[in-house]
Amino acid sequence: MAAAEGGRGSGGGDDDVPSATRLQAYAWCREFLSGSWKLIGPEEFGIWPVSGGLSNLLYKCSLPERIPSVGDEPRQVLLRVYGAILQSRRLRTEELRDPAVSGEIAAKMSRFHGMVMPFNKEPKWLFGTMEGYLEQISELSFPDPAQREQLEQLRSLNLEQEMRSLRALLEATPSPVVFCHNDVQEGNILLLSGREGSSDRLMLIDFEYSSYNYRGFDVANHFCEWVYSYSHERWPFFLARPEHYPSRQQQLHFIRHYLAESGGGGTGGEQREREEQLLLESDRFALASHFFWGLWSVVQAKISTIQFGYLDYAQSRFQAYFQHKSRCS
Repeated sequence: MAAAEGGRGSGGGDDDVPSATRLQAYAWCREFLSGSWKLIGPEEFGIWPVSGGLSNLLYKCSLPERIPSVGDEPRQVLLRVYGAILQSRRLRTEELRDPAVSGEIAAKMSRFHGMVMPFNKEPKWLFGTMEGYLEQISELSFPDPAQREQLEQLRSLNLEQEMRSLRALLEATPSPVVFCHNDVQEGNILLLSGREGSSDRLMLIDFEYSSYNYRGFDVANHFCEWVYSYSHERWPFFLARPEHYPSRQQQLHFIRHYLAESGGGGTGGEQREREEQLLLESDRFALASHFFWGLWSVVQAKISTIQFGYLDYAQSRFQAYFQHKSRCS
């Protein structure tokens, strides 16, 4: 979703939009935009088709003229709905280690971080979401004895105290607040067909966790995903290979491409300072990645219908959290 240029590009009328599309677009705008977008009813919501193609549809959404703006919120936005026929495949975990792939992911992430979105720019998502997960976990119960035992083992880790300790560490770790994807793992990166040898062959997808957040979390979370493969065919349907966590040189390769894309590389001492800062951020925010997805997985064990060893995965992430904490700088 991106801000539209005022009044340009309306290619059809309001009646050209199916009612189901109208309601879904209305729900998305209410969820992701602030101010007056949350105050209007569906009958006041303006939506017009701008263009349609084989792979996506583009709509202009707007507030009614009689509704005043709140602050600097956009009055019009473009909504792009992607189709399912794009010729591509998702990356495999082992491909994240490929230097060319890693460099392009870094560039894509840097561009993503450079976007200015009409959302709340305070970094509340990370700890706000984890606090919600902790509250849900405190009320969980499982009928299966093995699951109950796993849950008790996880609860014995004193997660509330650990999160307080984690918050204190990260609050003492300067990291710019940017618009983050928050889930840059191989399943959310498409390799586009027909672009072999190109430096622009990857596409980030699945933005359900995207929000303003600390830059260090997005980078560290991606590094953590080098370890986990979700294509394993037997229970628990994932494999963890801690030895695949990127080395310092592999991290620097990623970070240098990230900084080069943002124009923040500098030269000499400035370059090294920026690199060391991002290395420190990613080292500490890796703890947040393990903690976040560990909590998430406990909750998913209760509510998800997908066949996956969620509690096993939670145990793996918390084990990685404590191992990383023991050597974290």
